[in-house]
Amino acid sequence: MPDRVRARDLGIKIGELDTGPWNAITDVAGVRVGHATIDDGGWLHTGVTVLFPGPGNPASSPVFAGLHRLNGFGELTGSWSILESGLLTSPIALTNTYSVGAVHDALIGYSLDHTPDAAWDLPVVGETSDSRLNRIAARIVGRREVETALADAKGGPVEEGNIGGGTGMICHGFKGGIGTASRVVMAAGGRRTIGVLVQANHGRRHRLTVAGVPVGRLIDEDEIPAPAPPRPGRGSSIIGILATDAPLLPHQCSRLAQRASLGVGRTGGTGEDNSGDLFLAFSTGGGPPPHDRVGQIEVIGGGAMDPIMDAAIEATEEAIVNALVAARTMSGDVTVAYAIPHDRLMAAVGTAPMP
Repeated sequence: MPDRVRARDLGIKIGELDTGPWNAITDVAGVRVGHATIDDGGWLHTGVTVLFPGPGNPASSPVFAGLHRLNGFGELTGSWSILESGLLTSPIALTNTYSVGAVHDALIGYSLDHTPDAAWDLPVVGETSDSRLNRIAARIVGRREVETALADAKGGPVEEGNIGGGTGMICHGFKGGIGTASRVVMAAGGRRTIGVLVQANHGRRHRLTVAGVPVGRLIDEDEIPAPAPPRPGRGSSIIGILATDAPLLPHQCSRLAQRASLGVGRTGGTGEDNSGDLFLAFSTGGGPPPHDRVGQIEVIGGGAMDPIMDAAIEATEEAIVNALVAARTMSGDVTVAYAIPHDRLMAAVGTAPMP
């Protein structure tokens, strides 16, 4: 994996809690992430990122899951099924707005190949619009890219920034994309890991806040221009996936997903009118009994949720910052999105002297 800088490499520490070994969503045991990227050096900058919620096939080993909508101008397929059943039964894929259908179809193909006796499948595909940096109408993400990302899915460190579904995304007036982070806390007498992965394509420059510092107001747009905001109806969004090994019921997963909104807010996101800010959380720490049987499950009490929810807020905030720090400057056919300058960022948050 290419060597990419992260927030902590710049001396920027978000929050107070400890991270997992990789500071990534893959610190939750069994979670795997893969990418497929299209970057032709011209006007095609897009891709797909996939996430498996466990080591096995989620169709045969579902996990409890829940959702939260900060602002709903976006798409996350399979949402109604998750809300009804409380179960995540497919890999999760993140891509651009116009590729949802193709990626959805490719995941059905994966399900048919790996679970041929399944009666039905409602894959989970989330999107944000890369139309300012990618010729989105070309609709070039298809089955080959999804199969590449599925085959690439693994644990360990996760590549961030201009990669997979985040390739052509813009965040707070800088180049954005994929970011991830994790936290480890003690809750209900056990050590619990919470990981977050975001596809960050949201926010305005002047609102960007990093570790409590109004960084967006300290980096002059005359010096480093910000792309023009999307036209009304074009979208400016963030998709967040949260994983934990804490044993949670579906309604508790929804509560966890809701806290991602606070992480977005801590970086200056506000959930604008045309923004699709959607969050899905799942738990690998328990899970449902067999479909046609009575079974016992483990679940933590509501009062033990506080440290887990705190962890979700911090990890979401850092995942967004990691997406910004890892991203590289990119030119599209209508705009340029500059990478956030590391020296200016470090100076703003006090980890380096102002030049």
